[in-house]
Amino acid sequence: MKAENFTLEKYFNRIGYKGSTKTDIATVTDIMRCQLFSIPFENLDVQAGKIVSLIPEEIVDKILSHKRGGYCYEVNGLFSMALHELGVPYTFVAARPMNYPVRRPKTHMAIVAEVDGKKWLFDLGFGSNGIRKPMQLNVYDVEVIQDADLFMLSRINENKYLLKTLIEGEWANQYEFDLYPQEWIDFVPANHLNSTHPDTIFVKKLLVVLHNPTGKTILIGDTLKTVVNGETTQQFIAIENRAAILASTFGLVAPQ
Repeated sequence: MKAENFTLEKYFNRIGYKGSTKTDIATVTDIMRCQLFSIPFENLDVQAGKIVSLIPEEIVDKILSHKRGGYCYEVNGLFSMALHELGVPYTFVAARPMNYPVRRPKTHMAIVAEVDGKKWLFDLGFGSNGIRKPMQLNVYDVEVIQDADLFMLSRINENKYLLKTLIEGEWANQYEFDLYPQEWIDFVPANHLNSTHPDTIFVKKLLVVLHNPTGKTILIGDTLKTVVNGETTQQFIAIENRAAILASTFGLVAPQ
């Protein structure tokens, strides 16, 4: 995806990346992790009653110029702009979240890119249980250690995959996806649902996640969770202290 106001220089400055622009898996992984550790997953616009914009230039302005974050379409969309500028071939894929009590439509966006002659799943926008590095698509049913987390890809059939995460000693399904390429416009209905439907978690409660090399920090509703090397602590955040936590912990200013 392209945006007229996107440049690698501006993007690298935002995510604090100072490495090369090679297109090998080590370099692209470094770029992914720099973004993951600097740009929060967040739904502040939805909580403010706004429908998230999918106009590429507005995503760039929001995240790079105003130091905001976003949810899957925004943060993965931004990463896709970097892949485009680097010359890395990729496609968007539609994924079905599996962490709801009932079967849901394919409302999640992820990226499949070809790097070093292999296909990899990239995803910077699945919130607290998202992958922390790319996952190689031809490695199935193998535990993959990413920092203190464990992930696994299973192949349901020739073209369909299931991502799982180990949570409290149990493998939990996160989402399933196929390799049918999606266009950017294909995510407009899902974005509208995630921005407006009362049953979605984004409408129900505030959700902000910022990953770091040893874990992540999560603000969900009035609870702040800090995960360090798999150990979780949490504290209650009164509503009058929320803005201060957003600013100090996540570098965010809530929209008015």
